Amino acid sequence: MRSNRAKARAGVSLAATLPMLAGALALGTPAAHAADSPGRHTLAGTKPAWATAKADKGATANSSQVSARVYFAGRDAAALAAYAKAVSDPSSPSYGKYLSAKQAQARFGATKAQVAAVTSWLKSAGLKVTGVTQHYVAVTGDVAAAEKAFGTQLHNFAKGSKTYRAPQQTASVPDSLKGAVLTVTGLDNAPHKASHDDTLPPPSAVFHNSGPFSSYYGSNIATTLPNAYGKKIPYAVEGYTGKQLRAAYGAGKYTGKGVRVAITDAYASPTIAFDSATYAKKHGDAAWKTSQLRQVLPDAYTKTTECGAAGWYGEETLDVQAVHAVAPDAQVTYVGAASCFDNDLLDSLSKVVDNHLADIVSNSWGDIEANQTPDLAAAYDQVFQFGAVEGIGFYFSSGDNGDEVANTKTKQVDTPANSAWVTAVGGTSLAVGQGDKYLWETGWGTQKALLSSDGKSWVNFPGAFTSGAGGGTSRTVAQPFYQKGVVPDSLAKANGATGNRVVPDIAAIADPNTGFKVGQTQTFPDGSQQYSEYRIGGTSLAAPVIAAVQALAQEAAGGQALGFANPAIYAKYGSKAYHDVTDTPTGSELAVARVDFVNGLDASGGLATSVRSLGKDSSLKAVKGYDDVTGVGTPANGYVESYRRH
Repeated sequence: MRSNRAKARAGVSLAATLPMLAGALALGTPAAHAADSPGRHTLAGTKPAWATAKADKGATANSSQVSARVYFAGRDAAALAAYAKAVSDPSSPSYGKYLSAKQAQARFGATKAQVAAVTSWLKSAGLKVTGVTQHYVAVTGDVAAAEKAFGTQLHNFAKGSKTYRAPQQTASVPDSLKGAVLTVTGLDNAPHKASHDDTLPPPSAVFHNSGPFSSYYGSNIATTLPNAYGKKIPYAVEGYTGKQLRAAYGAGKYTGKGVRVAITDAYASPTIAFDSATYAKKHGDAAWKTSQLRQVLPDAYTKTTECGAAGWYGEETLDVQAVHAVAPDAQVTYVGAASCFDNDLLDSLSKVVDNHLADIVSNSWGDIEANQTPDLAAAYDQVFQFGAVEGIGFYFSSGDNGDEVANTKTKQVDTPANSAWVTAVGGTSLAVGQGDKYLWETGWGTQKALLSSDGKSWVNFPGAFTSGAGGGTSRTVAQPFYQKGVVPDSLAKANGATGNRVVPDIAAIADPNTGFKVGQTQTFPDGSQQYSEYRIGGTSLAAPVIAAVQALAQEAAGGQALGFANPAIYAKYGSKAYHDVTDTPTGSELAVARVDFVNGLDASGGLATSVRSLGKDSSLKAVKGYDDVTGVGTPANGYVESYRRH
């Protein structure tokens, strides 16, 4: 499943989404600012699209409080983007010539004079400075002070059924700060809620899968159940393990030795060390070595109720165990955010970059693109660009709701996976056969139909769409250079003649019906907390699997960091490095049978039997060549070896 930035983990598919950067900074130079008012420099994108005259409910009270962050543009934002592109492009003479975190900050970060000038200006407007980092100044104050500082009135606007505060005009700063300020966040409060420090709750209620199962794809045929697509179908696998995934994605002799992988999520599972050690021992993975798994955590947690903190434990568990299963010798650092909201997630990403905690970063969270605002997008992209110049690559799950129409009534992609500066990871249904042999993959997309009461047919077969890999064409992010010539115009130009970013870039196993088994301490009905295992999926599985495969590739490359990998990933398009995934790899349509506990625990609440069709992802289709479900495809036996230095 994929954890939503502002929502708890739900269901059995782990994946998440989040708001991110718009096309202003799509792999190139920053967008030009709008014409400045006299003496002021406007900050494009700081007035959200939903703050329209029609939705205006009047001025926000002057006494209302505002918490904002003013992000520094640094010495040269355009040069940062240009260098990030150059070091990531295999065709560039600067390819792989990364900077240290200290060098990157010295070359592109804010100067002491810029920090001092921005801080002084904010104080002079009557705002209280609550924190200063190398990335931003955090301030609080009343609306009147914020309006004075940013040259705009703050009004209340209707957004759906709720009302939020936002700038009435685009925010601006004095001309003297032109070039020093990248953006300001927090003037609109739509995604944010009041916070307070909390302790972490206990683990979520236990979840169990019922049987019967297949141990590998097709090992147990449901002979007593009705046909689907004209034939008997297998029961869903009990859950693949590392040995099967390593074989499917061409791990060979590589184990990720010497490579550092970071994982970002919100909060932190209190039982992660025990659970991961127990799982590895039970499933034949290499034992965790001393200090191989470490956590970097905040001093306090916030918004635990709003974010459903306990739901994030399963996300961390999945991510950590999946990385170790595929790359058992990689060093894993978990960086937990204080909450599932933007400011805290940005801080966790910045920790990775500022301290160069890893070269590969797996991120299984996000939101729909409609919820992103350009100010936050700019802040995220700046972190990703600093990462790129340091040789750090970010991998984001593409989402679990297909084209999002069933979820939001609007066709859209997820974010930050939509950023031109990250690798968006889509999802597949994976068939691993006897002897750990890779059989095939389809795009992940599920239609579900229940067994009739007489057991002789499937009701309304093939049933309704339930979940699938996120993908499609961004409305806000321009087409990056590395997608040109690979992504068909029918996708790239779906939302405009100039072309836009298409998601995803690459893919891996995601379908919960062909999913991965994890082990987690959960709360049982009697109140006890016990280790138990269950099958899980979602692009939250695909992201750490690809991150782990990248760790293998980095080892094959002699330890040389792969950095922002998209240009290299697309440069291998069409080669034997990838499985070219389609929705009908066997020539006919596919499905599996599932039996589930109605209460998620045991048979006392009854059983539900269903058929789950594969390769049925909303309006998205996995086809020959690049597609918006699986990108360029999934890693094949030649992928890791293609990075090997000869």
